[in-house]
Amino acid sequence: MKKTDIVLIGLMLFALFFGAGNLIFPPYLGMEAGEHFIPAIIGFVITGVSLPFLAVLAIALSKDGIMSIGSRVHPLFGLLFAILVYLAIGPFFGIPRGASVAFEMGVAPFFHETSALQLGVFTILFFAVVYILSLNPSKLVDTIGQFLTPLLLLAIAALCIAAFFQFDAPAGEPAVKYATAPFTAGFIEGYLTMDTIAALAFGIVVVTSLRNKGVTSQKDIVRYTAATGSIAALGLAVVYVAIGWIGVHMPGADQLENGAVILTTASSVLFGSFGHTLLGLIVALACLTTCIGLVSACAQFFEQIWPVISYKAYVLVFTLVSLAIANLGLTAIISYSTPVLVMLYPFAIVLVILSLLRPLLGQSRSMYVGAIVLTAVYSLYDGINAFGLNTGPLADWIGWVPFFESGLGWVFPAAAGALIGKMIKAT
Repeated sequence: MKKTDIVLIGLMLFALFFGAGNLIFPPYLGMEAGEHFIPAIIGFVITGVSLPFLAVLAIALSKDGIMSIGSRVHPLFGLLFAILVYLAIGPFFGIPRGASVAFEMGVAPFFHETSALQLGVFTILFFAVVYILSLNPSKLVDTIGQFLTPLLLLAIAALCIAAFFQFDAPAGEPAVKYATAPFTAGFIEGYLTMDTIAALAFGIVVVTSLRNKGVTSQKDIVRYTAATGSIAALGLAVVYVAIGWIGVHMPGADQLENGAVILTTASSVLFGSFGHTLLGLIVALACLTTCIGLVSACAQFFEQIWPVISYKAYVLVFTLVSLAIANLGLTAIISYSTPVLVMLYPFAIVLVILSLLRPLLGQSRSMYVGAIVLTAVYSLYDGINAFGLNTGPLADWIGWVPFFESGLGWVFPAAAGALIGKMIKAT
């Protein structure tokens, strides 16, 4: 492959990842973490950059993508897990959230008040563009990597460079969750970007792009995936730190309610009325590229498992469903998506790690089953808790493990389950 092709696919992957959550969460993390920004952003980068990169590699290493990874537990689990992941990051949560954030940050600042009608008109236009650009997945690299991503990076660079020279407020006192365990809090915050589970879907987009460029051998697919993934990972890490820094040092940031408002205010302070236009461009490009990638990835996956319906028909269905859900509004989408993500994320992380350690640990089904079963106990508890439902005495029964209060109680049980399963296989 030419170096320019590697760079273009890397830029495409960066743009696919960099969407709604990637914009709004780092600035708010910076504001809340304050003096503890460095350990907090390191935790965020691990779940927002390192794990997605490893997930894309895991997909490149597998024969049939996410389904083959999940099928190492059981074929039915592999199918159901893959469907849940694609629906979560696609038409149910990820794509509607992208459109809603594009409206809230890119359009709403131009009006004193917004209405459901304005949201409806915007989402119709937004998803019309998404639909048209998703119809031909072979052109994604050219459309996104060559044109949209450079515009996105230039707009972000303008905002961050101006902030670096003009914002000088000292870092404030950290919020409670960042005062005691800033790394863990940042790690959990990275869940909300959805990038690790999104990577399980975007992996197929990268592999398809490589094959369209003439790469056929598995070894070369893995090698070029690592190269393109490194470009995307570096870009994401730099942007996260930069926009997180804005939340730390922007005067008055601690009086603002969320990351979207922080960036909106920062753009106005730095560039006046033009700031709304600049931020609108950043948001529109970020959310548009991610939504295009998600629609394309979901359509490719469902065409693979149920080819009765064509790729273009799936694109239409997912676009229409996303359009309908996007009109529920950003607050509603975030409220019902967070508990589901809290449940899905541990499964995704465990499967990715076991897949990458496969040359060392082998492919024992009992090892995968042990890890997933014990992970399920804690991830389901965390999801139920996030829904606000009563868990009764369950916390007393399972809350003795390390990191339970931080939402990472599944880590040691997953490792123990894998070890027990490995020992059962050995005997």
